[in-house]
Parts: sequence; structure tokens; C-alpha cells
Amino acid sequence: MQGTVDGFSYGVVTPLVGFLMACLGGALGLRCTTRSLLVTDRWRPAWLALGSAAIGSGIWTMHFVAMMGFSIQKAPIHYDEPMTYASLGLAIVMVGVGIFIVGYRGATGTPLFTGGTITGLGIASMHYLGMASMHFDGRFAYNTVTVGASVVIAVVAATSALWAAGHVRGFVWSIGASLGMGLAVSGMHYTGMAALTVHLHGTPGTTTAGSPTAVLAPMLIGPLAFLILAGVVMVFDPLVITGRPPRTPAEDKPGVPAAAVAYHQDRHPALDAGRGPLRRSGSLASRTPQNR
Repeated sequence: MQGTVDGFSYGVVTPLVGFLMACLGGALGLRCTTRSLLVTDRWRPAWLALGSAAIGSGIWTMHFVAMMGFSIQKAPIHYDEPMTYASLGLAIVMVGVGIFIVGYRGATGTPLFTGGTITGLGIASMHYLGMASMHFDGRFAYNTVTVGASVVIAVVAATSALWAAGHVRGFVWSIGASLGMGLAVSGMHYTGMAALTVHLHGTPGTTTAGSPTAVLAPMLIGPLAFLILAGVVMVFDPLVITGRPPRTPAEDKPGVPAAAVAYHQDRHPALDAGRGPLRRSGSLASRTPQNR
């Protein structure tokens, strides 16, 4: 028989907190990716790995915060802990593959499409593997069309976020990109939940489900602590906030405009490609020929 599902046991609290977690992970991850484009090859893998872990942790935390408000009437839910943590690992690895592609190949064209697709599939895979970690006296069934829509949302959101990481500069624009990513991840989650129906194996008993909060809260401590630690690391690196290379001594001299041509020792090879020095203008670093 079909089970009665309540996805909002705590009202708007779990969707709102989950959205904020997705925004936090997205903000940290995108800033790390942007930072990686401004450093040498020696430091780029570290920043990309930190960004991957931040985005993956934010997505995973958003999912299970939202699932605290999910219950099935008179059907206790249990979570398979190894599979639950496996969904976190899957999210970090697949997001990492996409971010490393963009970090080394650039946030345009084929690399952007490939990286965004892999990252989006990682978001969707994390969601459905996380759902598979739930056990109760019944089974889930999904509407194929709605599931497909949730995957498309994830891919589009991931591609847009990676594009923003490679092109958007400035704190305000970065906040906007992070909010957009949080909204898209939350939208993917609830679209996937809309595809769900529950079929119980027998007549529901009188036992009510155990508190999802009591089960999930201990699992969330580690990823939440990591997001806080990643945030602290970024606070002490101004380039993560501004997304701009530091001013050179020449730019600080009287009469020299801020847009003057200057070399940056850590510039991204994919943005240089041997075309001469970079000139900071607008949201993107533009190139000017050497007048020599």
C-alpha cells in the first residue's frame, strides 16, 4: 500500500537551513576555484581539492538537513551509515573531477561543459545514493520524467557555478553566484523528492518513526566542522574574497592608472597562453600586446 509522506515536519526550518548550507558550501567552493586560477601549479591542486570538498560537503549537508524534516507515517526510518557516508565521498569525488577540469582547462567551451556535466551528475548521484541509504518496511518508487528534470537542474546549476568561478570577480557578484547555486541545489533536491512515492510492504503498525534529527545530527557534525574550518582558511586569504590579483608596486605610483599593464607571477597559464601581460579590466583579465 502507499505510504503517507511528510517532507516538512519542521515547516520551513529544514528547507531554509538546508538552503543556507548549500549556499555556504557553494560560496567556499567557488572562491577556492577562483583562487586556484590566480596561483602557480604548485598550489593549484590544493585549492581545487579544498573547493571540491567544500561544495561536496555543502551539498551533502543540505540534503540531510532537509531529510530531517522527512518522515513516513507509522514507518520508522533507519539509515545505513556506510552508504550515507559513501554518498558524501561520491559527491566530493565527482565534484572534484569537474572542478579540476575547469581549474586546468579553463571555464569555457568543452572543458566547462564537461566539468559542469560531471559535477551536476555528482550532485544528482549524491542525492539518490543518499535516498538509497534509507531503510524502512517498504520501498521507494520514482517518476522517471521528474528524476530526469532533477538531473538537468543539477547539471545546469553546476555548469553555471563553474562558469561563475572562472569569470565572476568581486565580493557582491560572488555572493550572487553562491545564492544562485544554493537555490539550484535546493531546487534539484526538492524536484527529486517530488518524483518520489512510497510503497509499504504491509499495513502500517502503530509504531511511529524515530526522530530523523536524532539519527542524522551526529552524522552532520563532521561536514559542518569542515565547512567552518574552510571558511576560516578563506578569511585569512583576501584573494579568496576579492578574486583579484594583488596590486603591483607600479600601480601604487602617482599618475599610474589601476588598469595599467602589470605582470602577475601567479597568473593562470590558461588565461595567459603566451599572449603577453594581463590587464585587469572589469570582471575578466584582458590581454594587451607587449609594446616592445
